[in-house]
Amino acid sequence: MDELKEWHVVELLKTTADFFTTKNVDEPRISSELLLGHVLSLNRLQLYLHHDRPVYQDELDRFRKLCRQRLDGRPVQYIIGEQYFYGLRFTVNEGVLIPRPETELLVEYAFTSLGIPSRGGPAEARVLDIGTGSGCIAITMAKLCPAFKVTALDCSPDALAVARENAARHGVESQITFILANMFDEHVAARLPENHYDLIVSNPPYIPRAEWEQLQREVRQYEPETALTTPEGTECYKAIAVLAPSLLTPGGTLCMELHADGAAAVSELMVFYGFTGITVSKDYSGFDRIISGSPG
Repeated sequence: MDELKEWHVVELLKTTADFFTTKNVDEPRISSELLLGHVLSLNRLQLYLHHDRPVYQDELDRFRKLCRQRLDGRPVQYIIGEQYFYGLRFTVNEGVLIPRPETELLVEYAFTSLGIPSRGGPAEARVLDIGTGSGCIAITMAKLCPAFKVTALDCSPDALAVARENAARHGVESQITFILANMFDEHVAARLPENHYDLIVSNPPYIPRAEWEQLQREVRQYEPETALTTPEGTECYKAIAVLAPSLLTPGGTLCMELHADGAAAVSELMVFYGFTGITVSKDYSGFDRIISGSPG
């Protein structure tokens, strides 16, 4: 970027997006918009409504600093410290996964399993979120259903700190109990505040470790591997399938996100541990993404 040039929003966005494209940065236009919007405290729509706004030197310096991080492969969500999920803004850092659009489908199917519209409502339910991470699932469900009582479990103190911050941000701390525990602990049920839940929901680590090197560079370098992978990719599903029957109310549902190739293996696990009515749903790209079922 020309040091002496007077920049305006729209031309700075175009120049940066073009530059990111030459450097093979993923989503160059969106990256440019999010970074500049963060510096100017404007959302993406506001950037274009203020397309002729000048970008002053101190703002340009801050923007360039963020762009250098993006060029190094750091995800834009970690650079600006937030990500939208289900229309809500969540704090994120390298201690938690970046919430993905596919996981929004998990929330929708979870609501459906409870007979609730996808935008929530006044219904009451007890929900257990296993592997809560940033808290995006637990907090979204609590925010949209103020009568819900939610337990959010994670084995990472760093993740729970982020989740608690997000719960406070959205005003749902009183609805959520955060539990530091490992799903593989045989005594984990005794740590929970409820004896039975109407819904257990989870987006567990499901990528086989052998696939780690095939993932995008920015995922491998910056996102927490323990939140993404297990040796075979199915260990967490087995642990949850073992735990869930004793915790679900009669007619209760277990609803989990899937690896794109994991439907058959997870279905077999659920059948083995006594689940019936197993349903697999696809994401917007046509991949198997959500599995649900109830104890027989």
